[in-house]
Amino acid sequence: MKFNKVFNNVSTYEAGKPIELVVREYGIDPKDVVKLASNENPYGCSPKVISKVESIVKNMYLYPDDSMFELKDALGKKYDMDSKNIIIGSGSDQILEFCVHAKCKKGSNVLMAKTTFAMYEIYAKQVGANIIKCKKDLPDLKELLKLYKKHGADLIFLCVPNNPLGDCFDKDEIYKFLEKIDKNTLVVVDGAYNEFAGFKDEKKKICPKDLITKFPNSVYLGTFSKAYSLGGMRVGYGFGQIDIISTFYKIRAPFNITTLSLAAAIEALKDEEFVNECISKNFIEMKRYEEYAQNKGFEYIPSYTNFIAIKLGKYSSKVVSQKLLERGMIIRDLTGYGLNAIRITIGTNEQNTKLFKLLDEVLAELN
Repeated sequence: MKFNKVFNNVSTYEAGKPIELVVREYGIDPKDVVKLASNENPYGCSPKVISKVESIVKNMYLYPDDSMFELKDALGKKYDMDSKNIIIGSGSDQILEFCVHAKCKKGSNVLMAKTTFAMYEIYAKQVGANIIKCKKDLPDLKELLKLYKKHGADLIFLCVPNNPLGDCFDKDEIYKFLEKIDKNTLVVVDGAYNEFAGFKDEKKKICPKDLITKFPNSVYLGTFSKAYSLGGMRVGYGFGQIDIISTFYKIRAPFNITTLSLAAAIEALKDEEFVNECISKNFIEMKRYEEYAQNKGFEYIPSYTNFIAIKLGKYSSKVVSQKLLERGMIIRDLTGYGLNAIRITIGTNEQNTKLFKLLDEVLAELN
């Protein structure tokens, strides 16, 4: 069977290993497996969301409201935006795909950081675009601007905060960068973790309305998968000028999220107190990781997300990750990004205590 040749150069995205796989492969009791690999909210979602979904399970046979009016209206009120400036996706990943298909074709230039969300490159390569990356491991807007001036671009991806490293630009830095970008270049500001960044440091917080008003060639993406703890429901959203959003709708398939997902997202927006409580716990627990890394002499990247990247020095991140996996602790090895580092989702107090204990065991075994 012959396929489109562009796929010869496209990698498959590797998601975090599921608990079920660890149970099958290593014979570990499911209750003893801890997953800290996919940046999920360890506290689960709001009880109000669970109650709402349970109450409408009987409606699974019905298609959702494809206008998604209630969800867009709720997002519009939260961010002071018109619903015409909003699109809903099956995770914000799907809207990333809309961005690529709306702006790129074979030979288009797409700019991004060296170490950033893998799907940017995967989606761009699917249409035959050229990938232009910074050389530094940590994103650098000055370097990105130099590349832009040299090569130009149809599309630029900015992950704010950045996944998988957790670093984050100040809002003002991003705005100064955007001022130098041509109005026909689409700039995607991926704010999947921006609730965390804004909570930790007000200078990192991005207002979607302010962004797309000042820079009409930008779009802002958010998700319910992280702070709102609806990863399994797959709901993302995008804000942009009407001409951009209306173009995305030409790409979007009908009924692209489910009846239950739609209801869950609407209800989640009503319980901001729960979300803020989860974020607060996240940064309290993150301090334990920073102290652990310092005590071990490991370098870590200050994080504005719900995960932390730790460089392991003389220890192989691939080996350490595997040995933790065999003990029922799932984390993310960053070897595939060219880094000898691990990325750990910040879990609950109990989960984190277990991680430190098992990591101590592994490091002692490797000494």
